Amino acid sequence: MGKREDIGSWLEGPARPADAGAYPGADLGLPENGPGALAPMGRRVVALLIDGVLSQLIAMGLLGYTQGAGGVGSFKPLLVVFLLNALMIGTGGYTVGQRLLGLRVERCPTGYAGPRRALVRSALLCLGIPPLIMNRDGRGLHDRLADTVIVRSR
Repeated sequence: MGKREDIGSWLEGPARPADAGAYPGADLGLPENGPGALAPMGRRVVALLIDGVLSQLIAMGLLGYTQGAGGVGSFKPLLVVFLLNALMIGTGGYTVGQRLLGLRVERCPTGYAGPRRALVRSALLCLGIPPLIMNRDGRGLHDRLADTVIVRSR
C-alpha cells in the first residue's frame, strides 16, 4: 500500500513526480528567484485589485458608469478591464498594476506575449472562473490556455 506522502492531498493537486522541479516555475524553466521567476500570488492579486480600481474610475469618469445602475451599464468596468488588459499586455507586456508591482506577462516560458495571447488571456480573465483554476505552478487556466505566465520583472 502506498504512503500518504506519495499521493498528496486533493488540495495540493496531483502528486508531483520525483523528477519535477522543487519550486514553482521549475517545470517551466523559470529561475527560482529574481527577475524572470514566477510571480508570487500576493503580488498578482494586488496588481489585479489596482487594475480593477483603475478600471472602475475610468468607467465612472469616461463612460458615465454609476454603481448600482444595473442592466448593460454594469458591464462597463468589466469592458474597461478587458480593454486595458488586452491593449497593455499586447503592447507592453504588463498592466498598470503589474508595472507598479514589478510584474510582466510573457509567453510561456519566455518571450513577448503579443496581441493574440493578450486577447485570449483578457477574455478568459474577464470570465472570472479561469483565474481561480490553478495548477501546481500557480498558473491560472487563463494563462495556461493563452500560453502565458506572469513573472517578476525586477
